[in-house]
Amino acid sequence: MFTTNVVINDGDFTKTIYTMIKEGRFNEAIKILHGIAESNSCRAGLSLLAYCYFYTQDFANAASYYEQLCQMIPENNHYKLCHAQSLYQACMYEEAFKITEEIVDEDYTSEVTKLQAAIKYGQEDLVSAKNLVDSCPNEDPDTEVNLGCLLYKEENYEEALNKFSTALQNLGFRPYLAYNVALCHYRLKEYGPALKYCADIIERGIRDHPELSVGMQTEGIEVRSVGNTLTLHETSLTEAFNLKAAIEYQLKNMDAAREALTDMPPRAEYELDAVTLHNQALMNIEQNLAEGFEKLQFLLQQNPFPPETFANLLLLFCQHECYDLAADVLAENAHLTYKYLTPYLYDFLDAIITQQTSPSEAYQKLDELANRHTEQLRKLTKQVQEHRTNGDTDLVKKTVLEYEACLDRYIPVLMAQAKIYWEVENYAQVEKIFRKSVEFCNDNDIWRLNVAHVLFMQENKFKEATGFYEPIVKKNYADILNILNVSAIVLANLCVSYIMTSQNEEAEELMRKIEKEEDQLAFEEPERKYFHLCIVNLVIGTLYCSKGNYEFGISRIMKSLEPYNKKLGTDTWHYTKRCFLNLIENLAKHMIVLRDSVIQECVTFLESCELYGKNVRSVAYSPFSDEVEQFSGQQTVAYEARIVKCMLLKLQNY
Repeated sequence: MFTTNVVINDGDFTKTIYTMIKEGRFNEAIKILHGIAESNSCRAGLSLLAYCYFYTQDFANAASYYEQLCQMIPENNHYKLCHAQSLYQACMYEEAFKITEEIVDEDYTSEVTKLQAAIKYGQEDLVSAKNLVDSCPNEDPDTEVNLGCLLYKEENYEEALNKFSTALQNLGFRPYLAYNVALCHYRLKEYGPALKYCADIIERGIRDHPELSVGMQTEGIEVRSVGNTLTLHETSLTEAFNLKAAIEYQLKNMDAAREALTDMPPRAEYELDAVTLHNQALMNIEQNLAEGFEKLQFLLQQNPFPPETFANLLLLFCQHECYDLAADVLAENAHLTYKYLTPYLYDFLDAIITQQTSPSEAYQKLDELANRHTEQLRKLTKQVQEHRTNGDTDLVKKTVLEYEACLDRYIPVLMAQAKIYWEVENYAQVEKIFRKSVEFCNDNDIWRLNVAHVLFMQENKFKEATGFYEPIVKKNYADILNILNVSAIVLANLCVSYIMTSQNEEAEELMRKIEKEEDQLAFEEPERKYFHLCIVNLVIGTLYCSKGNYEFGISRIMKSLEPYNKKLGTDTWHYTKRCFLNLIENLAKHMIVLRDSVIQECVTFLESCELYGKNVRSVAYSPFSDEVEQFSGQQTVAYEARIVKCMLLKLQNY
C-alpha cells in the first residue's frame, strides 16, 4: 500500500480528507480532491488523489496523477516507484519498466528489482524474471514467494506448492499465500485441500471485514457495491470464491459453483474483474446463452483477459452448434491462436468446424488425433506399471495425472468421431468406434453413457443398454434425494429398456422414486419446475405410439403434462403434439380405431393445454435469431392445441 507524507495547509480540510480515507470513503474523497488538485495543481491534492485512485484499483487514473507529480518533482523517487507500480497494475508493462530504469537510488533497489521481476513475469519473459528474482536477497521473504510463482508458471505445481507452503509457515497466515497454496492443490486435482484453504480465506475475510457483505447477495439481501478497493484485494476473497466456484464446476456441482460466485463481496457489473466475469458467463451459459457469449467476446477485447477465455468461447460455440461463429472468431483473432490454443485444441476445433462442409475429411483429422492419443495412453500405461514395480509413488502419481489428462483430451475426439456416424443414423459404426476404445475408456462415465445411447438406438440391444445405464443411475439410486441429479433422458431410456426386456416392476420402481423426489422438492420449492417424470412419461408414451399402441401411449403422454401449469412448455408440447398428429394421421387413414371415450379424454386434455398454454411459445428461437421478441397468438400452445382438437372432433364426426 502506498503512503504519503504531504499535508494540505487547511487543517479542517486535511482532517476531513484523511477521515474519509480512513473510513474507506475514497469516491467521496476523490470528488472533493478533484477541485483542489486540478484548479491549483496542489501537490498534496494530486498525491492524495493518486493514492485514492490506486486504492480503488483505478490504476490508469492513478498512473496519470503520479505522472503529474513526477513532472512537478522529478527528483522524487517515491513518486516514480508509485507511477511504475500503477502502470504495472494497468498492464502497461513496457512503460512501467522504463520508469523503473530511471530510479537509481540505492534505497529503492530492492523494491525496483522486485517490481521489474513482476513486470517481466507479466510479459511472460520468465528467463528475465528468474534472473531478477535470483538477484534479490535470499532472506527477503518475497524471494521465496516469487520463486514459487515462477515454478507455477512453468507448471511445476508440486515445487511451487512447497515454496508457497514454506512462505505461509514463515510469515503466518497471508490471504494471498493461502490462495496460492489452494491454487497449486487445484492444479494437482487435490480439491479437498484446495477447498480447505479457500474456506480459511473466506472465514478470515468475514471475521476481519464484515463491511464486505460476504454472502448477503446469495441470501437475497440488497446491498450496495463494496467497490474494487485494496482492502478487497488484500483479503483475496474474490480469488478464493472464484477458485471455489471452479472446483465445484469441475465436480459438476453447478448450483454450488453459482452460489460461490454470488457469495463474493457485491460489486456492480462494470466493476467486476475479468476472472469473475468469465466465470459468471461460463457457469450461467445454460440459463442465458446469448449473454454468456456476449461476456466472453467482450473479454477478448480486454487487456489482459483470462487465458481460458478464447478456448472456452470457441468450444462453447461448437458445443451449441454455432460453427460459423466459431470459424469467424478464429479468423478474426488469428493472433490469439498460437498463444492461447494448444496444438491439440487447434487441431480438434479445426476438425469440428471442417465437419460441417466435409465429414469425411473431418473424420480423417479426428482419426489422426485419436491415434496419437491412443499411442500416448499406451505409453503412459506402461510407465505407470514400471513405476509401480519400482515402488516410486511420486512418479506413479505424476504419471497417473498425465494419463488422466491425456484421456480427458481423447474422449472429446472419440465422441466427435462417433457423432459423424450418429448424425447419419449409422449406429453400428458408432458402436465399432466405441469398441476400439474400450481398453482405455471402460471406466469412463461419459464413454459408458454414450455406449448405452448407441445400444438403445439400435432397438434390438435393450438388455445391453440396461447394463450400461443401470450403474450410472444406481450411483444416485440408493439415496432418494439424489436421483434427479441424473439426466432425465437417461432415466427415460432406462425405463424403456426395462419395459422392452419385460422388467416392468423395475421401471415402475424407478418412476416411483422420481415422482417421490419431485413431490418432495415441489413442497420445498413450489415455484420451481421439474421435468424428469414428465420426460420419462413422454418417452414411454412415444415408444408405445410408435409401436401402434396409441391408447396406452397417448394416456402416458397426457399424464406426463400434469399439472399443466408446471409441465407444459415449448419442448414438452413439441413431443406431445408430434404423437397427437401421428395419431390423427393414422385415424384419418383408417389404420387404427379409437373408442369415443378415449377421443373425449384427448379433447379434454387439449382444452387444458389451450387454457394453460396462452402464454407458452410453440416455437423455440435461437438466442442469436433476429426474430422479434414478441410472438403472435398463432405461435402459442393454446392456438395449436385448438387446431389439434378441431381435427380430432372432425374425425370423430366424420
